[in-house]
Amino acid sequence: MKIYSARHGQTDFNKENKILGITDIPLNDTGISQAEIFAENVKNLGDVDIIIASPMKRARTTAEFAAKKCGLEIIIDERLKEWDYGEYEGQPRSDVFAADKELFAVRMGKTGESLLQLAHRVYSFIDDIIKDYSDKNVLVVSHGGVCRMIETYFNDMTTKEYSNWFMGNCQIIEYDV
Repeated sequence: MKIYSARHGQTDFNKENKILGITDIPLNDTGISQAEIFAENVKNLGDVDIIIASPMKRARTTAEFAAKKCGLEIIIDERLKEWDYGEYEGQPRSDVFAADKELFAVRMGKTGESLLQLAHRVYSFIDDIIKDYSDKNVLVVSHGGVCRMIETYFNDMTTKEYSNWFMGNCQIIEYDV
């Protein structure tokens, strides 16, 4: 079994370097172009059986491009929504925000999710797809924070490595299970 993890295409918040969590905004023109290239890259993998995506517009739209190109349906899973960054949402990235990503049991921006809450939902999602689709190759289309958590499922990271890990828009990472 392979799990492919991919991040959605660019949004205006990404372009402006603003913190984007649960705000449900669409892809911008660059993001749409990235999603078209992404779809071709997914088709060229040649072995994706199932696409599972976040319900958020930016990830769902990115997944739709790939699904159409590959003739597959999309399964939507709520557990793939981006990390809730609380009061940081929509703000410019800052050193304070970066430092808070290292506080595992503290809610982001006072009202958001803690890293432990994010880990619980993402790890349970991965456990379920490994159990339910062990004979399939699965493409997961989600968000930067979720992709970072998926990376920790398969590869150990220090706290500093975790907070600095980054995945580009429409980048695909392959994990052999």
